[in-house]
Amino acid sequence: MKSPHSRPLWLALGLATSCCARTYHIDAAAKDDLRDGLTPATAWKSLEKFNATVFKPDDHILFKSGQQWSGQLRPQGSGSATASHLLPITIGRYGDGPLPEINGSGRYPDTVLIEDVDYWTIADLAVTNKGADTAPGRSGVRIHAQALHLMRGITLRGLHVHDVNGDLRKSHEGQGILFEASAKTNAAFDGILIENCRLERTDRNGICQRGLGATRSKNVIIRSNVLDDIGGDAIKLWGTNGGLIEKNLVRNCRARCADNAAAIWPFACDDTLVQYNEVTGTKGTKDGQAFDSDYQCKRTIIQYNYSYQNEGGFILICSPGNSYNLDTIVRYNVSVHDGVDSGRVIQIGGNPTNTHFYNNTIVIGPQQSLPLIAFNEWDGGKAQNTLFSNNMFIVSDGGKATYDLAVSSGTRFTDNMFIGRHEGLPAGARTGRAALPADASPTPLPGAAAGLNPPSKQLSRLPIP
Repeated sequence: MKSPHSRPLWLALGLATSCCARTYHIDAAAKDDLRDGLTPATAWKSLEKFNATVFKPDDHILFKSGQQWSGQLRPQGSGSATASHLLPITIGRYGDGPLPEINGSGRYPDTVLIEDVDYWTIADLAVTNKGADTAPGRSGVRIHAQALHLMRGITLRGLHVHDVNGDLRKSHEGQGILFEASAKTNAAFDGILIENCRLERTDRNGICQRGLGATRSKNVIIRSNVLDDIGGDAIKLWGTNGGLIEKNLVRNCRARCADNAAAIWPFACDDTLVQYNEVTGTKGTKDGQAFDSDYQCKRTIIQYNYSYQNEGGFILICSPGNSYNLDTIVRYNVSVHDGVDSGRVIQIGGNPTNTHFYNNTIVIGPQQSLPLIAFNEWDGGKAQNTLFSNNMFIVSDGGKATYDLAVSSGTRFTDNMFIGRHEGLPAGARTGRAALPADASPTPLPGAAAGLNPPSKQLSRLPIP
């Protein structure tokens, strides 16, 4: 007979594990690794000591602020989780001063390698990996599921990942932060959170997933990060269902690569939600857009984002003829002065089906003359059943918007507002309750002429030019 005071086994184990947790300290100025590391006065010295230690749930490992280490950080051991207790192993810092920095110096493929372990939180570190020359696959932080079928509970928070000179070719791309699941074991992730990190000068990409197996990851969140001067793609999900990308600020991506790249996009993902992001300064027209819903994707929602002065345009929806992109929704976004004259604002390439654009505001500047909407064929694929409804398409005095809709079927316009000079609209496009005369004078958006507050106003510090 059980005692009325007996605890469930999982709770007893959780309490026992927690009570045995330890906090370790690492100080590059310490004498050696011979002491216990349990106080700042008895701190360990080296990364080698860290890498040789198998940590336990709820352990904390604190690096001293203002110190630098050269080498690779490779965690061992796993945290734990039950129905009501989450006990990750946590890396952080102690003391005042700059973030403690781990420098791979190009001598390691990855400065921080988190491989086949569960429930780790890595916080408050600077990470860099710049060699004398670029190298294929070089990264700052790599999360790798290889032997584990499902790798769980990895959090990156408050990292500064900078100066990673990986290869700029897409086929050999380097990354600031990479999470990758092996195809050989059909591995995947359950629980990736990357938040409040800053990435600068990382090549080729900023934050990137590579999902090579048939099993898709879940519970992936990329939130409130700042990415600046990124060689290619800024944020990319590849092989996640139900992913969330929100409240990120991206500036100056596709800064150096010669192949196709965009700022924020999913590939081979279902039910991705992209919201409250701000993107500016994406370079070039291969692709060069702020946002992209790519192929092998279903039910992507892109909403409440602010995009401006991206050379390739505001958004790309695409799929080749032998694949699919289904039921993408683009709504409540603001695009200002996106697309150089050799680009376009909205591009729909190949055979996306049932795409719906509604309640967006698109502003073309006085010096712009370009397609506002352009469809193109891709490997025999042509878009079907695209609907534009209740959008505001505004062309400033001196600008011009054109439309290239021929390579599509079932494209419809209803209840949109067209202000300024628009050429090539199909017959009947101006009909509906929001329709204005073709010669209506442009009027400014509410508050926009003096500086529009974007949906992601908590991140924005940049005025509209």
